[in-house]
Amino acid sequence: MTDATTAAAAAKPETRPANPRFSPGPTTKFPGWNISLLEGAAVGRSHRSKEGKARIEEVITRSKAMLGMPADWRLAIIAGSDTGAVECALWNLFGARPAEILVWENFGNDWATDAVKELKIDAKVTKAAYGDLPDLSKVDFTRDVCFTWNGTTSGVRAPHGDWIPDNREGLVLADATSAAFAMDLPWNKLDVVTWSWQKVLGGEAQHGMMAFGPRVLERVKTYTPAWPIPKIYRIRKGDGLNEGVFKGETLNTVSLLAVEDQLVALDWAESVGGLKGLISRANANFNAFDRWIKQSNWAEWMAKDPATRSPTSLCFQIKDPVFLNLPDEEARWEFVKKMTKILEKENAALDIGGYRSAPASLRVWGGGTVETADIEALTPWLDYAFAQAKAETLAA
Repeated sequence: MTDATTAAAAAKPETRPANPRFSPGPTTKFPGWNISLLEGAAVGRSHRSKEGKARIEEVITRSKAMLGMPADWRLAIIAGSDTGAVECALWNLFGARPAEILVWENFGNDWATDAVKELKIDAKVTKAAYGDLPDLSKVDFTRDVCFTWNGTTSGVRAPHGDWIPDNREGLVLADATSAAFAMDLPWNKLDVVTWSWQKVLGGEAQHGMMAFGPRVLERVKTYTPAWPIPKIYRIRKGDGLNEGVFKGETLNTVSLLAVEDQLVALDWAESVGGLKGLISRANANFNAFDRWIKQSNWAEWMAKDPATRSPTSLCFQIKDPVFLNLPDEEARWEFVKKMTKILEKENAALDIGGYRSAPASLRVWGGGTVETADIEALTPWLDYAFAQAKAETLAA
């Protein structure tokens, strides 16, 4: 070890993040959240009651407005978080024509599995390694295309929507679970967009949202899947769309406590400037973390191209030779676990280990509910935990 590393290992930071919750999902609540904010929840009421349905409709209308969703789009609350929303769209819409599934992180791989192994449709799977994007210029838009806008498990995002043609033949399904409310989404380039409450707004888990553009309506009218659709995802009614689902008539019982939590999150989001404010907060968090990465001698971004680096899922790897020369990936994950245990013991950072199918890495949530001051207080602790884990590894 160098003298500098030894000193870093011995010097424990004096300041901790005020909020050590950096989990990528469920993410931290917004600053100032407390349980008393939910006192007005319609608990004990039916979600079909006038009061319950009004609150559900309010989530839909306010979400559309804040995201700048076009008026001719439809938005529904779907069971099963973002996973349920994506699978509802896949099961109902895909199969009418060949598909192309773009994969650059774990959840894209899940959608490929759904298409190829479960639905067994004619699907081309285009993959890139963690840290990279596939060549987007070669995507075939005569097919239905499915991709993850922002890779929560890789920290790699689509840089923009210019690669998607306006005159596409197929539908474009974007899993935007850690992008919605943190990035500008080009609605004219997309046909289906999904996300969950538990990501950027720090809401509760198990509820997803599924948005349909106008091109989806023609698909629903002209195509019926060959496979059975579970009742919880039956969005058709007769020869068309069940419009009630997109007006608050949820297909299953929604938690009205979670609905209230989403409404107070929207209140807070409006108080910080709506979508522009949320984007600004996420970008400030990214910039603070990026400044640290640039001066670090042991950490580097997982996303190789700066244009594709996520401002919400701050995924980073260890480039130090001691770590890279460990005998295998299992040993590298053990090193990461040493770091996360130190950080949790010190209450400096909770739940920041990388995703289990990703290369050995760490990830810090940087969405709008996180304070930039907490990101800045975290980075010295990352240096400290790394130095401690490195010293322990060398001693062994």
